[in-house]
Amino acid sequence: MNIIKEGKIDIWSWCVELEADCINQALNVANYLPVFKHVCLMPDAHLGYGLPIGGVVALRGAISPNMVGVDIGCGMGAVKTGLKKISTEQIKRIMKDIRSGIPLGFYKHKKDKSPPTSILPEYDEKMEVVYSQRKVLSSQVGTLGGGNHFIEIQKGSDGHIWFMVHSGSRNLGFKVAKHYNLIAEELDFGKIPQNISLSYLPVDTDVARKYVAEMEYCLKFAALNRSVMKDRIMEFFADATGCDFLEDVDIHHNYASFETHFGEDVVVHRKGATSARSGEIGIIPGSQGTPSYIVSGKGNPDSFMSCSHGAGRRLGRRKAVKTLNLKEEIDNLDKKGIIHSIRSKNNLDEAPSAYKDIDVVMDEQKDLVDIVTRLMPIAVIKE
Repeated sequence: MNIIKEGKIDIWSWCVELEADCINQALNVANYLPVFKHVCLMPDAHLGYGLPIGGVVALRGAISPNMVGVDIGCGMGAVKTGLKKISTEQIKRIMKDIRSGIPLGFYKHKKDKSPPTSILPEYDEKMEVVYSQRKVLSSQVGTLGGGNHFIEIQKGSDGHIWFMVHSGSRNLGFKVAKHYNLIAEELDFGKIPQNISLSYLPVDTDVARKYVAEMEYCLKFAALNRSVMKDRIMEFFADATGCDFLEDVDIHHNYASFETHFGEDVVVHRKGATSARSGEIGIIPGSQGTPSYIVSGKGNPDSFMSCSHGAGRRLGRRKAVKTLNLKEEIDNLDKKGIIHSIRSKNNLDEAPSAYKDIDVVMDEQKDLVDIVTRLMPIAVIKE
């Protein structure tokens, strides 16, 4: 862990190789916001919007929509099956069922196939954004989304077959984040320069309380979204293999939480970061060509009991598409026997080489988590 002492508040970085733009974003947080103790950058830290992705920041009496991000409640779900092995035919059948039974990318459920609205978390008219989206929420729950969201079948170091789901609050989180960030910019608490996208709301204001209520709804919605998908995938596994299921882990990594650290009540923002309290089970995914990990938190107070949310990007999406070699990426995955999603040059933004080395990322956070299970990808669905 390195300490950067260039701002009003120190930056504690578990990421050894930080890009300059990422450091500058962290310095903006350190210099302009009511930061408690220090700014934390996890090993997967990379350039984000306002706060670097992989950033953990505790604020005194304030909450910042852009430091939570637009995919509120985005997170990971992992299920351990009773299977010790699985055939190629079974994998292909499960993948076909997933593609036909779970909307991927920007697609949502057709009206006659949407889950019932009764399964949605409760909301009321005071939740302005949630209430405005109430008619479309059931069509979005149980859908994957695009970008880096994925469904993956894996083989664990414990000898079991697992599957993993990465998804969030879909369009709802985006709308909540944009709505309240615009209000924060207009109210201009703290006189934050708008070009750094770090406006915040004092927690004792009505607008902050409204944001917290809607953010927490997004967390529930995102968890439900993953749960519905996991239930469907378990059905597909059971139909194809007759297996049972032994363990279900679910965590989110874009949120703010009211917590106590170093004896003070603060608002901890985890943007692309995961809670890692002592003994807390978490998930740190790699790329579609590298391992993912089930981990146990060590409760390190210096990171506000947090760890990375994944490998972290090494290349931006445009740069990855422009610079990576399609044949090399496909050959690399084919040699590993992974059924992958790299089909054309446009898919290179999600190629393994667009991401940091997950083994380095895990080594840099040995003081934050212990590895419980190593999961190697077998088959990946990513749109």
